[in-house]
Amino acid sequence: MPRKRSWALALALAASLGSAFAQAKPDALKLYRDGLYDEARAVCLQELSADPSNLESYVVLGWSLLALGRYADAELYARKAWDTIRRDPRIVQVLGEAAFHQGKNEEALAHFQNYVNFLPDGTRLGTVYFYMGEIYLRMERWAHADIAFRTALQYDPGNARWWTRLGYARERSRDWAFALQAYDEALKADPALADARLGRERAQAALRD
Repeated sequence: MPRKRSWALALALAASLGSAFAQAKPDALKLYRDGLYDEARAVCLQELSADPSNLESYVVLGWSLLALGRYADAELYARKAWDTIRRDPRIVQVLGEAAFHQGKNEEALAHFQNYVNFLPDGTRLGTVYFYMGEIYLRMERWAHADIAFRTALQYDPGNARWWTRLGYARERSRDWAFALQAYDEALKADPALADARLGRERAQAALRD
């Protein structure tokens, strides 16, 4: 009986330690959401060292590297996941942002369009359309930029920065009245936004001329 009790106690202790270890294991996604991007990156790399086929680790790693401004690294790991594991829409979104920040406009646009096709109800659609708008601005395709920013705002109508960029796109096409409307919406969302205030002043001056 004493031996059986000792064995039972040993099993219980092992289970308790295992549970404590599991609870203590870092959660990369939580770290990312808490803004601890480098810590999330390190945890993801550890997870991938143990299991190179862990797609979720690649996703959070890509997001973390983007947040850290390490765009070439984000592209490298996202490409590896895309080519060797699965063509996941979250991975293509990482590829799009990484390409955008490296000035690869056509490539970024193709990735973002793929994201829309893969996941037409995705949680990051607003951000994707915002980046598409920025790419069209770079390409001086003002009407396309207008459409992209307006679509982005359907997902986040209170985003002052996006309203400001829509106003700027309309300025570039010399659509002063609608530019003024966009800047007014931006200032409703954030009255202190300097870019929106200056844009509004430019639009008003153009309408007076």
